[in-house]
Amino acid sequence: MDRPVTPPPHPSTSVDLQPTPEQVRQVEINRLKAKTRQRQREEAAAASAVPNSNGKRPLAVVPATSNSPTAPGPSKSKPLNRDSRLGTYFEYDLSKMVNSRGGFLLEDDKEVDEDMLRKEKERERQRIQKNLEPPVHLDPSLDPHCRECGSISIDHNYSKTFGCLVCKTCQNDMPEKYSLLTKTECKQDYLLTDSELRDEEALPHMLKANPHKSTFANMMLYVRYQVEEFAWKKWGSPEALDAEYERRTAEASKKKNRKFEEGLRDLRRRTKESVWQRKKDEEHRHVFGPANTSRGSSGQQVCHTCGFTVDFEEL
Repeated sequence: MDRPVTPPPHPSTSVDLQPTPEQVRQVEINRLKAKTRQRQREEAAAASAVPNSNGKRPLAVVPATSNSPTAPGPSKSKPLNRDSRLGTYFEYDLSKMVNSRGGFLLEDDKEVDEDMLRKEKERERQRIQKNLEPPVHLDPSLDPHCRECGSISIDHNYSKTFGCLVCKTCQNDMPEKYSLLTKTECKQDYLLTDSELRDEEALPHMLKANPHKSTFANMMLYVRYQVEEFAWKKWGSPEALDAEYERRTAEASKKKNRKFEEGLRDLRRRTKESVWQRKKDEEHRHVFGPANTSRGSSGQQVCHTCGFTVDFEEL
């Protein structure tokens, strides 16, 4: 019979567990909190050693000499350095912050003009009242209706600006009547002038910010059917407007062609003048020297520039 043998003990494997960043951060926070509590206790102990109003020190702290380390004095503890591993945060001392109210509100010690405040409140009330939509009556017959379909869901912007009772659906379904035209389109297509387009009684318009650039002037928008009614009244009929448009287009084309021809004639004239001047400048003029009369009655003259020789006889 074999004797039982105790198996050898297994070698203990030590597992090296590394702390996670969150655990390291929590450990650092706890350490800083412990240091803060310790510093507060030390400051409280130092404050308790200060003599009271009767000039007596507490019995718990009795320094032997003035140089004793237990003697009361200013705290020499320095503020804790911020650990960079704790992340980014900002510390604010709320006791030192001042409420400046953003620089837009009135100061408390400044006198306020009651009349100015009253006028400002009145303007604000009128502005709010202007932007409010009219109420809906319990009796449908008292509500404004769309001029096309009879719906009570009219567009109040069209109603207030143009005096036109029309709903959004009819605006989208009939753009030939209720689409908006710009001032430039009215001048080019319907031959209307600036003074006519600025007359709000004849042609009411809506102002909107310029989409091309915020610093440009606001757009003036008009309802198409009102512009057409005004144009028919001015020119008599659509056919008369088309005839006037064709006449102005032809006249503008003639002016353009006339200006082009004038420019072309001027170019030809300047070209001819430049060619004539260049030929004239290229003409050679002889510069003769003194006459050579060594042969009696006959002589010669020679051009200094080109060497041309002229024979002459003296009478």
